[in-house]
Amino acid sequence: MPLKILSVASEIFPLIKTGGLADVTGALPGALAAENLEVHSLVPAYPAVLAALAQAATVAEWPDFFGGPARILAGTSAGLALFALDAPHLYGRSGNPYVAPDGQDWPDNPQRFAALAYAAALIGRGAIPGFVPDVVHAHDWQAGLAPAYLHYAGGARPATVMTVHNLAFQGQVPAGLLAALRLPPHAYAIDGVEYYGAIGMLKAGLALSDRITTVSPTYAEEICSPAGGMGMGGLLRARAGVLTGILNGIDTKAWDPSADPYLPSPFTAASLDKRAANKAALQARLGLAPRPGALLFGVISRLTHQKGMDFLLANLRGLLAHGAQLAVLGSGDADLEQALAEAQGDHPSRVAVASGLDEELAHLMQAGSDAILVPSRFEPCGLTQLCALRYGALPVVSRVGGLADTVIDANEAARAAGVATGIVFAPASAGGLRHALHRAAALWADQRDWVRLQRAAMEADVGWTTPARKYAALYRESVRARQT
Repeated sequence: MPLKILSVASEIFPLIKTGGLADVTGALPGALAAENLEVHSLVPAYPAVLAALAQAATVAEWPDFFGGPARILAGTSAGLALFALDAPHLYGRSGNPYVAPDGQDWPDNPQRFAALAYAAALIGRGAIPGFVPDVVHAHDWQAGLAPAYLHYAGGARPATVMTVHNLAFQGQVPAGLLAALRLPPHAYAIDGVEYYGAIGMLKAGLALSDRITTVSPTYAEEICSPAGGMGMGGLLRARAGVLTGILNGIDTKAWDPSADPYLPSPFTAASLDKRAANKAALQARLGLAPRPGALLFGVISRLTHQKGMDFLLANLRGLLAHGAQLAVLGSGDADLEQALAEAQGDHPSRVAVASGLDEELAHLMQAGSDAILVPSRFEPCGLTQLCALRYGALPVVSRVGGLADTVIDANEAARAAGVATGIVFAPASAGGLRHALHRAAALWADQRDWVRLQRAAMEADVGWTTPARKYAALYRESVRARQT
């Protein structure tokens, strides 16, 4: 019989998405099916999730669940087997799942995501007839208390896996909420949920899960260092024996340039000439000058300092001096948004900025940009560069985390061997990016070499088959360990 896996996350594509977490939790279950694993995903029943589960059945109910009644709905949507935690007092809010209309975090976020983790623990201990998971897999801080609840409940329990998608987001909440979050008094200890005088929701998962994963091998090394550990380096070094870095993949059916419904001109590595129509469409849509010979850089990102957007702004004059164009899709820090908007105002035919999340435009940017910039200070894995490889938009990335693990630098030896897939620069700084932009412009000048790089990039393995195999092995090993 297949192992049963309960994946616990605060968002899942295509039902609810704010970033790459949703892409991963939405794509991984399907890939794991090929490994003889039965995956159900537990998510909050936001309005968008409820709308997708109109025919769902109630499989568990609780009259008083973190301040109000709650139930678990079971159903399928977009090929996903879902359990949705329907608690209107916690999740009956439209818009961003984490942030209120005033731009601040919802004040009851600790209770909202503790409730998600608590429901996962109840399901892990048999709350749903016919589904008792062998593994509870918690994603990021929003699910971080699930391993803690299972640990403190005592007795038989499933194996637990905690995945860190970004260590910067840790879910620290006031210590005075211990009882409200249904944690026992003895949990508030250095080897429990206590973290610098607060409750650490991510820290709890890292300390109390059976296995820890993060989303690239290099990031697994970085987070064990004093600088990359962001306050948790000591804990992660102590638990290094159960820490594994497994690269993310992308859904290669959703991201398929040969059959992408968002593209005016689908293409393959053998028909790269068809990309030109996508570039023209992108330039027209964003108001850029229709210049097929201009090197068009794309950015699809949160506009934050973590993502190196200040490095980009520091190099904007140099980028334009190369005769290049810049297209940006994203939102984030107000100062960076304003600076990019001013750059667009100063250079309207050469710089274009589109705000927010736009799936259709993201696909067109991957297909129409010549290169995709990912100059992050740190990057756990990154999905943008994986899509860029798939679409022949050469990634220009800093040598950190999953960027270092997925892009092969176009140095002389790699180009001679035919394996180079992009430009990798270090250090992650404005100066490092400046040199990378010079290299990109020099490569662009030799179009025959550029096309060779594009074809090598499009041959890169960016799917979920290999990562799913590694997750399956990890699940099986963790279950065996609990049984011994």
